[in-house]
This record gives sequence, structure tokens and C-alpha cells, in this order.
Amino acid sequence: MKIVTLLENTACRPGLRAARGLSLYVETRRHRILFDMGPDPQFLDNARELGIDLSAVDVAVLSHGHSDHGGGLAAFCEVNQTARIYLRREALGAYYAVLPGQENYIGLPEEPEAVRRRFAFTGEREELDEGLRLFSGVEDDRALRAVAPKLQEKTAAGYRPDGFAHEQHLLVEEDGKAVLLAGCGHLGIVNTLRAAEALLGRRPEVVIGGFHLFELEPGAPEAERLIALTAEELSRGESVYYTGHCTGEWAFRQLAGRLEGRLREMSGGTMVVV
Repeated sequence: MKIVTLLENTACRPGLRAARGLSLYVETRRHRILFDMGPDPQFLDNARELGIDLSAVDVAVLSHGHSDHGGGLAAFCEVNQTARIYLRREALGAYYAVLPGQENYIGLPEEPEAVRRRFAFTGEREELDEGLRLFSGVEDDRALRAVAPKLQEKTAAGYRPDGFAHEQHLLVEEDGKAVLLAGCGHLGIVNTLRAAEALLGRRPEVVIGGFHLFELEPGAPEAERLIALTAEELSRGESVYYTGHCTGEWAFRQLAGRLEGRLREMSGGTMVVV
């Protein structure tokens, strides 16, 4: 199994584009998988630079309904005419970052009907094929995640806190090994990992994705507490973690210092072979 970071906030080599967002490519013997499509078409440029043919993708997954992960969806559909696109129905909601006197739309762009016809809406548990599972409905232990009050959903009754029902995660298994892909892990990477472990009966060998810790205030007591709890939980077992995007530089350094080489950068162009 091979996993390539097509696009991320950073790039690991010259010639690759970087943008705030995420797109991952997974190759197994049975499937070519695209997990998230970044904020715009730049992930397509990186795929070409890396020699990856996205027209051969047969499974596309949208991790959640934010534009930095799904803004390039229509562009993908232009180069790939056949892959089903698996997403939660809730991903089509109206999501905003709400600050005092400021409301910024961060949801998906309105897609043409030709794109929407390729949508396959998922439930809390979906087995797409042998060794390919989607799951959502992660238990929200708020002590194990960063609180993000600015993330809101706009409804007919007004704004309400985003409960992240639109978020899903992918488990890929091959040759007795498992990889967990998480777009942002808004409900906490520890909570997400626990849900994956319950499905697998063990921890995955590799975890790749964002940990959504970038808004933690360095040195603040609640930030230190969350980092300590996260590091303690991730240190159990032997999983290796690749992260970036919404994890944040400070949180990455703090976790890396406690995980003794098991936390690694998920920069654009990074390839992981499992």
C-alpha cells in the first residue's frame, strides 16, 4: 500500500505547489483512491508532477464539508469521469467561521448537477470493498479535542455550533496492515483513533491526517493539558503518525518531542509505504 500527500500547507520539494488544505492519494492492489481534493485544482498539478494519473482513481472520498478539502472537487471530476464520490449528506450544509462582526463561508462550493450525480451519500458505517471502510459518528469526548467555537453551521433558525456530523474517516487494510486517514479530526484525533480501534480490534499501523490543534494558545494551561493527554494516548501501541495541515507548528513540535520519532511531517509530496 502506498499513500502520497498530493497537497498540503507545505511541500517537501521544489516544483510542488502548497496551499492550505489537504489531498491524499492511496494506491492498493485493488484500488486507486483519492481522499480529499484540496481548496482548488492545484492538487492536480502536483499529481502530474509526481507521476500520478488521477483519471485512474476508482474511489473518491470527501472527509468533510469544508472548502479546503473539497474546493477542487469539480476539477477532479473534469479529469476523472467515473469514480464515485463518497461523502456524508451533511457535507452539503452551510458551514461558516463566525467571529465578532465577521461571517466567512467555509463550506463546499455549489457544484454543477453533473458532479452531484456522482455523489454517493454514506452512513455511519460503510464497507466500500474488502479492506476499505468509511466511518463517522465518533464519540465526542470534548476533553480530548480542541474546542472550535467559531466553526458554525447556518440553519433556518440561525447559527449553531458545528457538531461535525459531516465528517468521516477512511480505514484501508491490506496484507494484515491498516491505515487510518483523517481529514481534520475535528472531534479529536484520540477520539477518532479510538473509534478506528473499535472497528479494527486493534490500532492501525499508520495514521495520516490533520489533528486540528492549530488554534491552541502555546503555553496556555488548557493547551498544555490537551497536548499531554493526546501524547499519552498516541504513545500507546506502535502506530506511526503523519500529520500537518490543521495540526499547527507548535502542537506538532510538542507532540513530536513526546512521541520519540513516531510523529512525522505530512508535507506535500511525502510518500508512505505500508
